[in-house]
Amino acid sequence: MDDARIAIIAKPGSRAPGITVGDRGIIVAVREPARDGQANEACRRALARALGVAASRVSLVRGARSKEKLFRIAGITTEAVKARLAAGAS
Repeated sequence: MDDARIAIIAKPGSRAPGITVGDRGIIVAVREPARDGQANEACRRALARALGVAASRVSLVRGARSKEKLFRIAGITTEAVKARLAAGAS
């Protein structure tokens, strides 16, 4: 099975954390600030939770210092990721 690569837009420091799938793409809002990798880690864990996979299967590929990030999810297809996020988006 191929690994999925999913582009997201991170929203650090949000009052209402959650994942939204819409016209602008996948938006991951987290409470943690964009400081010392805290928001990156929170986005990684939020994606893992939403997808029902272990956090160790989700890794940041690109965008450590940007709001636009690319994550890799091991052992799942991109189509399956998009379907799970669309079904469970808050």
